[in-house]
Amino acid sequence: MDNPVPPRAAGRPGPRRRDRHGRGMRGPIAPPQVPLAASRADVFADLVQDSVERLERRWPQLADIDFLVLEVPRLDGPGQVWNDEAVPLGGTIPAREGRPARVVVYRRPVEIRTKGRDERAALVHEVVVEQVAELLGLTPETVDPRYGED
Repeated sequence: MDNPVPPRAAGRPGPRRRDRHGRGMRGPIAPPQVPLAASRADVFADLVQDSVERLERRWPQLADIDFLVLEVPRLDGPGQVWNDEAVPLGGTIPAREGRPARVVVYRRPVEIRTKGRDERAALVHEVVVEQVAELLGLTPETVDPRYGED
């Protein structure tokens, strides 16, 4: 009698899809098109993208700038240490040697300072406006006339 399924190699257990009693998760909780399936990082990246699109209507040159979302600010050099000042919510990296300028928004510091989605969206837009203004050498009110109205 031929067995079509080869035996599993000894010492290498296969992936466990369910717990030992057969009651584990069978699949994802929600389908990918439902908002419940989006992670907090994805939702935050969408807030940044919405803010950038809002500004690009007024400033088309923003298409040449990369917008990044990082979890937390990091220390780049070995001699750098944290100081007692506030944790930055965003930063800029000027263009150099063929690389475009970058605007960075730090997700965790922004999330910690906000309570709801609307408050978070407003703070993300504020951070993006401030960083774009710094990069372009303008005031935030020039970049977005509604800056600081909330």
